[in-house]
Amino acid sequence: MKRRDFLLRSSLALGALSLPGQTLLASMAGRKQDPWKMRMLRNDIGIFYEKGGTIAYLLSPEGIIVVDAEFPEQATHLIGELKKQSDKHFELLINTHHHGDHTGGNISFKGIVRNVAAHVNSAASQKRVAVTRKTEDQQLYPNVTYDDKGIEFTHGKEKIGVSYFGAAHTNGDSIIHFEHANIAHMGDLMFNRMYAFIDISAGASTSNWTTVLDSALKKYDNDTIFIFGHAADPDKVTGNKDDLLAMKDYLGRLHDFVDGWIKAGKTKDDLLKETSIPGVNDWRGDGIKWGLEATYDQLIAAK
Repeated sequence: MKRRDFLLRSSLALGALSLPGQTLLASMAGRKQDPWKMRMLRNDIGIFYEKGGTIAYLLSPEGIIVVDAEFPEQATHLIGELKKQSDKHFELLINTHHHGDHTGGNISFKGIVRNVAAHVNSAASQKRVAVTRKTEDQQLYPNVTYDDKGIEFTHGKEKIGVSYFGAAHTNGDSIIHFEHANIAHMGDLMFNRMYAFIDISAGASTSNWTTVLDSALKKYDNDTIFIFGHAADPDKVTGNKDDLLAMKDYLGRLHDFVDGWIKAGKTKDDLLKETSIPGVNDWRGDGIKWGLEATYDQLIAAK
């Protein structure tokens, strides 16, 4: 299963990664290929991805910091790999937002991480979903929360600025910026060339999402490495400002297309039969319906 197909399996953005070519090569070499990928980006910061939202980690003499946790199995894989590279403690786990493919693995950090941090809206949504699904025993909730002003953590030479710019993919999306390394984890504010899941049930805003991206474009510079929650190509989960601009353009065209559809008096049922958005040529995946429906519902509600 390709990693971009996660949207079909869960409103919490389930993911899968298939590496058949590498698996074959590993088999020929006489060893089992790990199902995950890890690579360093800059300084002591790397990424891990297997299923679900991309994980970032910082390895330093002062301890280990992790951003997002995928699912329990994948988080266990990550923890094992990081323990091979460092004998330091896990100082902090930050969740970019509440979806299960970003927080499901929190539970694997129980008893080994000192603090878990998230925006207040993200923490509330994580608990709400867990209560509804009766999965509270599978959760490790944030014990450090922050409001719309964000929060900062200092960790050795690295300062970590956590920013909140308003509702977008959900109403609790944070951007985590490792300022010394100049690496910003966008969470699911970025679906790189992939039709985005828009969680209206968690206070998403299709119209404000472009404003949030504008804020990020102004805050971070041309040397910033951006980490994306998801990508149509599983290996393209990092990028630059051009990718943010492409995402903003996609969202703008989505909004204009649906707005024009409504003004023309066309029905929602017919809208959901559309398989493309005018002017959007390089977006892929099976999630176009989610964006069309969420945008339609929000525009109708605003009238």
